[in-house]
Amino acid sequence: QDDYAHAFARIETHYFINGGWMEDGQLLRDAHKLKGIPGVIVHGRYDMPCPPKYAWALHKAWPEAEFHLVEGAGHAYSEPGILDRLIYATDTFAGKV
Repeated sequence: QDDYAHAFARIETHYFINGGWMEDGQLLRDAHKLKGIPGVIVHGRYDMPCPPKYAWALHKAWPEAEFHLVEGAGHAYSEPGILDRLIYATDTFAGKV
């Protein structure tokens, strides 16, 4: 898994260095543009790198999006509660639920 870890770190660092190609505060400022677009926000309660208050702020700016704060989960998509919610959301959008 060394190759995967190295590639992931390079991609992630590239996005961090370039600010995700967004201005500071742009996502919340422009969230009104998401109106009418379905979405799901899945966030772990114990996410330390990205505190839940930011996911909640996005939900307040984009109220049409479902918001799921996953108890007992942190930052990783692979944590059981987060992965379950992500798969459920994807299946829902695909019309499988």
